[in-house]
Amino acid sequence: MTVVEDTRRWSFAADAEPRVHVVHENPEWFPPFEAALRAAGVPFQEVLLTDGSLDLDAEPAPGVYWSRLSASAHTRGNARTKEYTRAVVAWLEGWGRRVVGGSRVVELEVSKVAQHALLRRNGFDVPRTLAVFGRDDLSTRARELEAPFITKHNQGGKGLGVRRFDTHDEFDAYVASPDFEEPADGITLLQEYLRSAQPFITRAEFVGGRFVYAVRVDTSAGSFELCPADACEVPTSGQTLEACVVDSPQGLFSLREEITADTPLVKRYEDLLRGAGIEIAGIEFLETADGRTVTYDVNTNTNYNPAVEAVAPRSGPGEIAAYLGALLRTETSHRP
Repeated sequence: MTVVEDTRRWSFAADAEPRVHVVHENPEWFPPFEAALRAAGVPFQEVLLTDGSLDLDAEPAPGVYWSRLSASAHTRGNARTKEYTRAVVAWLEGWGRRVVGGSRVVELEVSKVAQHALLRRNGFDVPRTLAVFGRDDLSTRARELEAPFITKHNQGGKGLGVRRFDTHDEFDAYVASPDFEEPADGITLLQEYLRSAQPFITRAEFVGGRFVYAVRVDTSAGSFELCPADACEVPTSGQTLEACVVDSPQGLFSLREEITADTPLVKRYEDLLRGAGIEIAGIEFLETADGRTVTYDVNTNTNYNPAVEAVAPRSGPGEIAAYLGALLRTETSHRP
């Protein structure tokens, strides 16, 4: 039986039916996962992490907890959800509950600096990147990069703060102007601009640490950082990133059938995820005009494009439902 609590609040009944507890803050992203969980017959409860309270001495309800924290939560009026999630995950892990997207993953989701460090430490080619704290050093440090270059926010998602600057003077004017976009955590990333061999980037999807499929994302309109649910154009000459649409134009997202579980890069990504304890993720990379394969994003709050899902050999949400269901069965079998 599938269970959804109308209140979307915490359950403290230690003798309740074990279920998958989905902790998130954006109901608009949940329907594909809800449908998959229902189709798989996995009992679940949504918990909207926008307010509420916890009794830290109360044992959490039994089951598996899936954190869907998004680094872009603050753009939906949920600026404190990141701190709420840290507190909730600490409580859950302190009680020994099985958490998918636990404390290590939370810290990766809210920090592109942490993602960059993880990728670099594991031998992946990453973009030349400077992390600037505050505003004062931005213009000075930007001159360490050749123009054009891009900026992005350390707490990203949805292409937050992604702008291209063709000259350092343009960037100086932007930093000094009222249009300067302050990052949520005050950390702006300055990054080399990568010229792709062909106008697309690739996002490889993983569930349970295993490859599901790879998505080709068309960037011919000037796009750079795109998620499957929202296509956001990155304009040139320092203009702001504004045009975001759900259910993207025809052909923007397509399946890269030549990338499989046997592709060497995919195997390296699986090793990376396994070592980092990341169970669900989308990893984005770019094949450059000068022959590099550059990995630039590890998204632990992945979403899936409907057009790709319609033709993919396996469904992303379906794989997640099956994975969470298997974890739930294991947890249930271990209950006294």
